[in-house]
Amino acid sequence: MPKILIVEDNEMNRDLLTRRLSKKGYEVAVAMDGLEGVAAADSQRPDLILMDVGLPGIDGHEATRRIRAQPALAAIPIIALTAHAMSDDRAKALEAGCDDYDTKPVDLPRLLGKVEALLARTALR
Repeated sequence: MPKILIVEDNEMNRDLLTRRLSKKGYEVAVAMDGLEGVAAADSQRPDLILMDVGLPGIDGHEATRRIRAQPALAAIPIIALTAHAMSDDRAKALEAGCDDYDTKPVDLPRLLGKVEALLARTALR
């Protein structure tokens, strides 16, 4: 089953996503801040990353840019997760290199649909 890296500093959000994704059969890895997320992307080589935007240290936008700058990681789909739902927040996430964007609190069926669509698209490459 595909591996998903969750980069999230909020323990409740991390636990919720980990439990739900594991229940759906995904292998889950976690990182608690942006720098750890970049390192985990390199060491874990996940099939998809769920990237919180508001992280301590470097934020999710910068972590995404650093992941995209590494050729071996550049094709990993990244979904930005944020509590901010303004149209410019979506634009900033996409500009940083995220493939998609979703808001918190997470609507799990909607997020799973995005995860599945990105994984399917990646499998066709």
